[in-house]
Amino acid sequence: MGRHIIIEEAPDTLDHAALREQLATEGCGAIVSFLGITRGTEGNAEVYALEFDAWQERLGPVLERLAYEACETYGTLSVAMAHRTGRVKPQESIVSIHVASPHRKEAFQACEWLIDELKRQAPLWKREVTSEGSTWKAGLG
Repeated sequence: MGRHIIIEEAPDTLDHAALREQLATEGCGAIVSFLGITRGTEGNAEVYALEFDAWQERLGPVLERLAYEACETYGTLSVAMAHRTGRVKPQESIVSIHVASPHRKEAFQACEWLIDELKRQAPLWKREVTSEGSTWKAGLG
């Protein structure tokens, strides 16, 4: 059975449930999902928004490569991922990852690996806008 990879652009909104529905689940016994949302506070500051900038031409290919690598490493069969760009307010979705696998252990491992590697490798930059001002966060993701 081949791998099924879905990478969606999500500049304005992110539909976590609709993305999950695109998974291929034939032969799978587990689906593990991760939904990252914007916190309303950071330390003592109120968070007004996170602003994500991306190298758009590279974002999709990087996410797709990570999805294929997760499938190869953990034996998962299907991955669906999307990451917002632009302004994301508190309690709004930032990133959605779904992994379908024959077994739960591998699905959990692949999902955790994907969010960690996305934060390390995806060409995304984040500016945090708070009651104490705005700052670019170091590194990618």
